[in-house]
Amino acid sequence: MSPLCESYLSQKQLNQMEAFYPLRVQVCDQCFLVQLDEYVSAEEIFSEYAYFSSYSDSWLKYAADYVEMIVKRLQLDDKSSVVELASNDGYLLQNFVKKGIPALGVEPAANVAKVAEKKGVRTLVKFFGRKTAREMVASGAKADLVIGNNVLAQVPDLNDFVGGIAILLAPEGTVTLEFPHLQRLIEGHQFDTIYHEHFSYFSLLAVERVLRHHGLKTYDVEEVETHGGSLRLFVAHAGSGMPEGPRVTELRSRELDLGYDQLPIYSSFDAKVQETKRNLLEFLIRVRREGKTVAGYGAPGKGNTFLNYCGIRTDFLDYTVDRNPYKHGKFLPGTHIPIYQPERLKETRPDYILILPWNLKREIAAQLEYVRSWGAKLVVAIPKLEVF
Repeated sequence: MSPLCESYLSQKQLNQMEAFYPLRVQVCDQCFLVQLDEYVSAEEIFSEYAYFSSYSDSWLKYAADYVEMIVKRLQLDDKSSVVELASNDGYLLQNFVKKGIPALGVEPAANVAKVAEKKGVRTLVKFFGRKTAREMVASGAKADLVIGNNVLAQVPDLNDFVGGIAILLAPEGTVTLEFPHLQRLIEGHQFDTIYHEHFSYFSLLAVERVLRHHGLKTYDVEEVETHGGSLRLFVAHAGSGMPEGPRVTELRSRELDLGYDQLPIYSSFDAKVQETKRNLLEFLIRVRREGKTVAGYGAPGKGNTFLNYCGIRTDFLDYTVDRNPYKHGKFLPGTHIPIYQPERLKETRPDYILILPWNLKREIAAQLEYVRSWGAKLVVAIPKLEVF
């Protein structure tokens, strides 16, 4: 049972009832899509959202690098049309705007979309699906490039969303989709990337089946390191002239060899997750008994799945810090651990700092180099417990 991972609490809310929902992952024995039941509606989760992409330096650089690559690869110019689905605070599309390439964001969270508009990124405040796609096509041209970074997992009605992409995409256009790769999630014990906002978890095999159903095909794939290991798919209409590249064939074969079209690989995950929890709790119990202090770094959604599943509250973790001012003075859902600005670490000088967004471990370790001056050590628990 877990609260919604982006529902940070104010001081006033701490004494109120808090909603917890089951967090159970299921796998379909026909198409091998890994998914949650829709315990909470997408409208409830995403209409006001606490995640702003622009607070990670490495993510901003990653977005800028992507734009350089895709503009060159697809030869985009001022006559092209680019649409990003779940465009957040304009972190990515601002790079197209600077190049004079027409860009439009579609973002359901009004508070986040406002920030994008201030950056000069035109943003439609709507949920995307077939209906929104038809409205967009009726009011202008189809898109030469449709971008979906870490949104496919967050869509409750997958067929409506992918069907919308097929309507919006120009006949010879390209879609790029990025999502955490299920193979990396399972191999790296990345259970904290499972939360109510993520309705689906994809292998290439499962996502290709959905795309085929809507007349789309994957013509290339890259394995990238974001979010603990993700896939970036290059997708086109099935009738377009794009041949399937060797990387797609290779990855499909690998997933089949590893057994992602059979149930046993999925059922072995549970035991690995339990062991990850036991290892961290053993460490925390030991250092707390020694009188050491432990603080957290970051207040990401994944950290809330992790802390609630492990039963870690202020008895183990005094507080956490985050660079996002939207979260300062608030408390983590479920665990009620307070969130401060990063300067708090200098004031309290903890002995250990648990990095909750472990996928940004290198970037954060560089930012926290100064904590070495008082002998503090950094800790990550995934994929395995590491103190450094």
